Amino acid sequence: MNCATFTPVNAPDGEAVGWHYATGLPTLIEWKRGVFTRFSSAAHLDPEAPWLAPALTDLQVNGYAGVDFQRDDASLEQLLFAARQIQNDGCGRFLLTLITDKWERLIARLRRFRELRESSPELSFALAGWHIEGPFLSSEPGFHGAHNPAWMRDPTAEQINELRAVTGSDPVLLTMAPERTGALAAIEWAVSLGMTVSLGHTNASHDLLQLAVRAGATGFTHLGNGCPSTLDRHDNILWRVFETPGLTVSLIPDQIHVSPALFRLIHQTLGADRIYYTTDAMAAAGAPPGRYSLGELVVDVGNDQIVRQPGKPNFAGSALRPITGVLRAAQMLGRSWREVWDASSARPARLVGFPRLELEVGQPACFCALEPLGPESQ
Repeated sequence: MNCATFTPVNAPDGEAVGWHYATGLPTLIEWKRGVFTRFSSAAHLDPEAPWLAPALTDLQVNGYAGVDFQRDDASLEQLLFAARQIQNDGCGRFLLTLITDKWERLIARLRRFRELRESSPELSFALAGWHIEGPFLSSEPGFHGAHNPAWMRDPTAEQINELRAVTGSDPVLLTMAPERTGALAAIEWAVSLGMTVSLGHTNASHDLLQLAVRAGATGFTHLGNGCPSTLDRHDNILWRVFETPGLTVSLIPDQIHVSPALFRLIHQTLGADRIYYTTDAMAAAGAPPGRYSLGELVVDVGNDQIVRQPGKPNFAGSALRPITGVLRAAQMLGRSWREVWDASSARPARLVGFPRLELEVGQPACFCALEPLGPESQ
């Protein structure tokens, strides 16, 4: 399946015809200056015409197309290149994700990236906000994952204030382990400042998860990852999340981070409305196999697209392309890509509270034209 996204910044006027992903009807769409102006029925549409769908939204992107977002020297040109490449792979907007580091370095990196973002209207649209994944995570073996436990720390109101001061009114997704000292108060304060809090890299008890939800947490970051490969069959973080209402969980649908069987079981247990997909992409996504950086880590990516630290079994992000994630999710669930599309578009947008990209008049003309290449695309 080929995928092309059309971005709304400085986009020329245009039109496209194809099959509407939700209704299945032949549709003509028109746009001017990057905004949809008309939708109408299309006549005599070729059965092999492309499918038209709103561009995807990814809430966890650590890097893309060879560009590592954890580096202080990433330039505006590199950020634009990564943004254009992820758009070519179906994702219209994403949250740039910064992982655990020394707090002062993380904030300085965030401040610099925001200044670069503000200098470019094109980047400002694609890079829709920020995901801060750490350093307020569990330092327990297995639960810290690829994050350096040496930089883990307890959250404070001062740090939450600093994070909001640097990001202004931008959307912020903050992943936090609620067992950290002061975390419940920090969750409540972050939510009061307009941030979205997602739990993750945590071994919190069921009772503590419930308290975190009451404090305002609404998400759970990449369920099935950020935890040991071997879990107590009677009591573990998966079972506790399953029994905690109020959390919308993200899954990495690459058939690697979460096995197809577990992927299906999570859907059966939670229901589709409580699940959204993310790539958790790092620099190797949209790039050839090889050796890449993820901040201070060096990782190897083979032909199997698995991202590993040399000599270690644990994963360190993914090399998943957004459109590939949709297709693999559909395959694991035995559904069409059209049935799971919203898990990578509408639901992640809803979690962080910004408008979803829709095929509607007045909306940004940011969409995917998907050319069928076989049964998996139907």
